[in-house]
Amino acid sequence: MAMESHLAELERRHLALEKEIEDALHHPGTDNLELADLKKRKLQLKDEISRLRDESVH
Repeated sequence: MAMESHLAELERRHLALEKEIEDALHHPGTDNLELADLKKRKLQLKDEISRLRDESVH
C-alpha cells in the first residue's frame, strides 16, 4: 500500500508540473532556463514513476 501512495504522490507532482509548464508557456516573459528546468523535473518524475511501476510488476 505504501508503494501505491508513493506513486500517487509522484503522479500528483507530475500533473502539477505539467500545469505549471502550461501556465509558463502562456506567459511570454517566461525564462527559458526556468522552463527547461520544469520540463527536466517533469521528465525525472515520469522516469521514476515508470521505474517504480516496472519494479512492482517484477
